[in-house]
Amino acid sequence: MAVEAHDVTAARDARTTPDVIERTSVKRTAARIVTALLVTLAALTSGIAGAAAPASPAVTYTNPVAAQRADPHILRHSDGYYYFTATVPAYDRIVMRRATTLQGLSTASETTIWTKHSSGEMGAHIWAPEIHFIDGKWYVHFAAGASNDIWKIRPYVLESSAANPLTGSWTEKGRIALPLDTFSLDATTFTVGGTRFLSWAQNDPAVGDGTNIYLARMSNPWTISGSPVMISRPTNAWEKIGHTVNEGPAVIQRGGKVFMTFSASATDSNYCLGLLTASASANLMSASSWTKTPNPVFTSNAATGQYGPGHNTFTVSEDGKSDVLVYHDRNYKDISGDPLNDPNRRTRFQKLYWNADGTPNFGIPVADGATPVRFSSYNFPDRFIRHWEYRGRLEANVTNLADSQFRVVTGLAGSGTVSLESANFPGYYLRHRNNEVWVEKNDGTTTFKNDATFHRRAGLADSSAGVSFESYNFPGRFVRHYDYLLYTQPADTAAAKADATFYAE
Repeated sequence: MAVEAHDVTAARDARTTPDVIERTSVKRTAARIVTALLVTLAALTSGIAGAAAPASPAVTYTNPVAAQRADPHILRHSDGYYYFTATVPAYDRIVMRRATTLQGLSTASETTIWTKHSSGEMGAHIWAPEIHFIDGKWYVHFAAGASNDIWKIRPYVLESSAANPLTGSWTEKGRIALPLDTFSLDATTFTVGGTRFLSWAQNDPAVGDGTNIYLARMSNPWTISGSPVMISRPTNAWEKIGHTVNEGPAVIQRGGKVFMTFSASATDSNYCLGLLTASASANLMSASSWTKTPNPVFTSNAATGQYGPGHNTFTVSEDGKSDVLVYHDRNYKDISGDPLNDPNRRTRFQKLYWNADGTPNFGIPVADGATPVRFSSYNFPDRFIRHWEYRGRLEANVTNLADSQFRVVTGLAGSGTVSLESANFPGYYLRHRNNEVWVEKNDGTTTFKNDATFHRRAGLADSSAGVSFESYNFPGRFVRHYDYLLYTQPADTAAAKADATFYAE
């Protein structure tokens, strides 16, 4: 559990519960009493009466979404549907499905919209389709090899003017002509400031083995204009495990910044996401405008059983308030033979969060099942419930995101209740012990189950959007913060009710 910036002395001094403070107040110094009063006053004046629900409320999904579907791409269209396409294990066709909800894609019927050629170009290795809607028409960008040379991978485009791309006819617009006639794939398109760009991965023998990320302006959805520029190549050790790879670019924009993820290394458990960042006002066609984050931003996680997360895209929740990360991975590490012949990459969803400095926070690939959420404080809205050295506390700017994520599951002590399971320590739960809240491993005892079980109540200080957690085995006691540590205590004052109210994000 990562240590964030914090006041160690304050944390140590604050381990005494409010009940004990009340019972032993005569033994406390006047200075400590004044400090406690100031903390309460700060809470009362920090928005207890006027705290607002977060702009991005919680969203949850159940993973995996689609078995044996790699390189997923999702477009939310103005017709109210999410359109989903992905690579199939046979590498022989392009499939598509749609639903009005993201989770609905998991059970939506699937249609084959195009099949590989029986000979010649586009006759093998049909990879990484993306669905885009540009100037009133649908386009699918994808990579394909030739039937007589399966590794002659190049980018191609399909076009449809139908209202529903699942039922309409498709026209082959042909290959995207690139200056280099070499191995090239994973084309994606996006606009910044009214200019449409194409980004893709390609090998340049003059650069060396492997693939690099390139960028070019577009004159139409199947034609680049001007000379491309290489904006990233594998230089770090984590980009060159198994294979030397930068591929699968995907773009999300926020706060005047353009963030481009890419996938690196071989497509086994070493596969991971890197991140490039540029200012939206910069000259994106200058490689110097892009900065690569030194370390990968999304990697395999043995604790959650997720391996080789990569080739992602981004979409938004149904209410438009949350960004959603879409990617594939496997739920086992060891692969027999070539990873490309292993069919079990699965499409998955989880919420994408944002750090206080405006950068994306990918966290970890969460465990299969329901995705976790975060809980922000009602009266300290920049602070979240998190664990640190297994102690439950409030803290701002938790860049080790998973420390502040919890999966809301059926209560260990029985239905009608909930338990909060740690995202990065599956099997560990928030529980109270001597009125202090800790994250501990479920030992299977009745005492633990009872201590780790809560009634989820409407927020004591905001019943419409907030949430409070009442102890299962000590009714009337709620999870609350005091000096930024978490306790289970009665919430019988306005300040205590505010301290015991949280928002799911």
